[in-house]
Amino acid sequence: MSNIVIVGASGFIGRNLAIALADAGHSITCGIRYLPLPRELRGFNSIKLDYTDKNFADDLEQNLLGIDVVINSVGILRENDAQSFSTLHQLGPQTLFSFCAAAGIRIIQISALGADENATTSYHRSKKAADDFLLSLTHDAVIVQPSLVYGTGGASAKLFNLIASLPVIPLPGNGNQTIQPIHIADLTSAIVTLVNQKEFHGQRVHLVGPTPLTLHEYFRELRRMLEFGPGRFIHIPLPLVELGARIGTTLPHALLDLDTWKMLKRGNTSNSSDTIKLLKHEPRAVRNFASSAEEAKNFRISALLSWLMLIIRLSLATVWLIAGIVSLGIYPIEESYELLERVGITGIFATWTLYSAATMDICFGLATLFLKQRQTLWIAQAMLIIVYTLVITIYLPEFWLHPFGPLVKNLPILALILVLYQLEKTDGLYHR
Repeated sequence: MSNIVIVGASGFIGRNLAIALADAGHSITCGIRYLPLPRELRGFNSIKLDYTDKNFADDLEQNLLGIDVVINSVGILRENDAQSFSTLHQLGPQTLFSFCAAAGIRIIQISALGADENATTSYHRSKKAADDFLLSLTHDAVIVQPSLVYGTGGASAKLFNLIASLPVIPLPGNGNQTIQPIHIADLTSAIVTLVNQKEFHGQRVHLVGPTPLTLHEYFRELRRMLEFGPGRFIHIPLPLVELGARIGTTLPHALLDLDTWKMLKRGNTSNSSDTIKLLKHEPRAVRNFASSAEEAKNFRISALLSWLMLIIRLSLATVWLIAGIVSLGIYPIEESYELLERVGITGIFATWTLYSAATMDICFGLATLFLKQRQTLWIAQAMLIIVYTLVITIYLPEFWLHPFGPLVKNLPILALILVLYQLEKTDGLYHR
């Protein structure tokens, strides 16, 4: 059995690969950017390997001493201020590959289907640059090029399940863009085989599902697997999709940008012969992506929660924003001052309290819409609502008996905040 380091082990593919290789009897060390390890990998050996660290090259000799195989599974779909394709897909891996080639360490590079001579996006071109560099150094290496990878905890699975669960599913044009998704279990099984044999060394290996599917067919198959029924589809004119992609390019967390649109238009398919040869059977079809009725149910609930949580967030943001804007002057100021006086706040303090509270409400609304990490936000919102409720209960108890229920409605709002807090906390732990 081999001593293996997986760089990027905290990612979706990396952590599934670590578990599969450990189950096959290999000794696994997880190379990750941030310690500690995600909960699924607790108990594994770990080292800090960060392509953005200026000392990365100097640390390799110590970190890779006695290692037989290095697997690079680092990858991002979009760049941001802290992460670039150049660093994470190209320069960092090239430094790693140079060291491994000189040290006689076998390398498996997790690249991407489409990282070839026809690549048109920065994502694919950066992956191809690293792949070409690796094969120019050594033939004791394999380039693994998977299609879309589906599985629990995967970003693409979560996105496609969410879209498939919608009452009406939007399709770009006629939805004939082609993809060939592979299940994470088939991907990891194929890579375990690659670790154990050298037949494919010095080659690019395409790992894909059994047959190409159009986007329309994929959503139809997902709905069947998730037991949502046949589904209704709406066809979005391609110029509108293009416009949406251009707008998405300017937004940090948009679902669609120009590069992903280019990749989708190009298609993401290949011959499945490499996959079948490594697995010794056909990879599973979309209808079998859920291995049991219970797993299908979990996928279905997760998909529904994804857009239901979005609706809850939008509703909660609306409540905060309207409360803040109304308090700034739409609701009669004098009546607001009368209520504050009954609480014991008068004069300049009443003015300060009124406008500070309104501003805080608006800030909470905007943060609910745009803040990425919201755990602290939910706690702050819940604490403020509890304080409001206690103060009004003491000084204005008649509001409990108001026919519109201004205080009673705080109870379901607190419950929704608790739901968001718990679900986002669980999701954050799982996807670290």
